[in-house]
Amino acid sequence: MMTTAKGRLTVEEYLVLEEAAVERHEFFRGEILAMSGGTANHALVAMNVGVALNLALRGRPCRVMGADMRIGVVPDDLFTHPDVVVVSGEPRFRRPQQTTLLNPSLIVEVLSPSTERHDRGFKRFHYQQVESLREYLLVPQQAGPVEHFSRDADGSWRARILRPNGPLRLPGLDVEVRLEDFFLNLVAETPDA
Repeated sequence: MMTTAKGRLTVEEYLVLEEAAVERHEFFRGEILAMSGGTANHALVAMNVGVALNLALRGRPCRVMGADMRIGVVPDDLFTHPDVVVVSGEPRFRRPQQTTLLNPSLIVEVLSPSTERHDRGFKRFHYQQVESLREYLLVPQQAGPVEHFSRDADGSWRARILRPNGPLRLPGLDVEVRLEDFFLNLVAETPDA
């Protein structure tokens, strides 16, 4: 975590720093958190998820975006870069630069050993506070069970664990995708040379 000499940063100070930064950072209540790089399979799964969603949502008023899109969780002062995000309808942004999305409908995190607990616990808790969010997916880097969290009509959240070779119905977007498409062309894991 990084803070300034004067202590914690304000949200505005963080956003100004991020505009000039080469690397992406997350932010939570005054502290900047550096983001680590990902593996080849992390990048492939994120791209596959984005492509599958983009194809399924073609012709609908939805936009699929990658990890460069920052999400603002208000009022928690949390800013993150999910691996994939979908917004239904018109996107709402925090600043005129359109770098912080405030109304995601679906957030996808590709799990890494170093971030899995954070994605499954801390982030999920905060993401579920976003009023517009209808669904949250946790996707492994190798073909395996996908965790799907969806908001019911009464506002409660339902969790499901899905096999990696079945369909995934996303009721919040009224669309279905094939989970096996998330795991296309993965790199075989090999021991270090």
